[in-house]
Amino acid sequence: MGETKASTARVRVLAQAVLVLALAGSVLMAPSAPATALPTATLLVAGLAGGSGSTVGPGGVLYVTEREAGRVSRVDPQTGAVTTYASGLPPAVLPLGGAMDLAFFGGTAYVLVTLVGPDVGGSDVVGIYRVDGPDDFTVIADIGAWSIANPPATAFDVPSGVQYAMDKFRNGFLVTDGHHNRVLWVTLDGEITEVIAFGNNVPTGLQVRGNTVYMAEAGPTPHLPENGKIVSFQPGSDSVTQVASGGRLLVDVEFGPKHDLFALAQGVFTPGNPAGSPANPNTGELLRVDGQGGFTVVEEGLNQPTSLEFIGDTAYVVTLGGEIWKITDVTS
Repeated sequence: MGETKASTARVRVLAQAVLVLALAGSVLMAPSAPATALPTATLLVAGLAGGSGSTVGPGGVLYVTEREAGRVSRVDPQTGAVTTYASGLPPAVLPLGGAMDLAFFGGTAYVLVTLVGPDVGGSDVVGIYRVDGPDDFTVIADIGAWSIANPPATAFDVPSGVQYAMDKFRNGFLVTDGHHNRVLWVTLDGEITEVIAFGNNVPTGLQVRGNTVYMAEAGPTPHLPENGKIVSFQPGSDSVTQVASGGRLLVDVEFGPKHDLFALAQGVFTPGNPAGSPANPNTGELLRVDGQGGFTVVEEGLNQPTSLEFIGDTAYVVTLGGEIWKITDVTS
């Protein structure tokens, strides 16, 4: 009987050892978790005549403004094929200006045009143009004339202002003026009112969600990182909430996938350059708001970006030099 018990014990020990080895083997042989894909930037389009604003329009495709040509182009977000949507808008008179941004109301496009008036050597209307056909437009709001008649409280050099971005709001559009440091509301009937005014914060990009407006601020020159902010406010209230800070010369803000908020930083500004000058080449960044008052870098080395759009998990960045970059896996 003793030998039987001993034999049984040895069998149990051996079985336990085999089980341990088997479990260890299963752990060692288990497939590893897939590596997280890193954001990847690829050039989608080159050769636009001075990139500026953008939007996702009918058909889920990109529409971009070309400042130097006075043109709006339609861009296939997959292939990068570019076709002219509308032409004949006032071209840029200065290195900045012309057709700056656009938005669709229903199936109709509206284009924000700036720095083309007599106060900067031009002869056209500064305002919002409705696209009535491939080469046919109607000015629905003369923002330049209104701005001259209603100057801001902050100092300025250009009486008609420097409008930068627009976004749909109620029965019209919100418009930032980065020179007059304020946000305007422009109705489809052409009525213009001041929504909110700031100090020398240089408001730029806009994103409207419900009744809340998210706005990028470049900050005064030389656009130090601590002055580059995303703020939020509600029209009708003077209360402004800081969402995040620390971006260099912020020019746009957009909600991306998973309701994350992203910002576009044009990059490092050299002190001593004239106000309104772009950032240094290849210093721009795509940033994600980190929920703790700052940003995390998604992509760096962007060359003077001007506007940002999202289609699904992919970001599209337009640059001052006329390129569109496609950045995938931005939520990784």
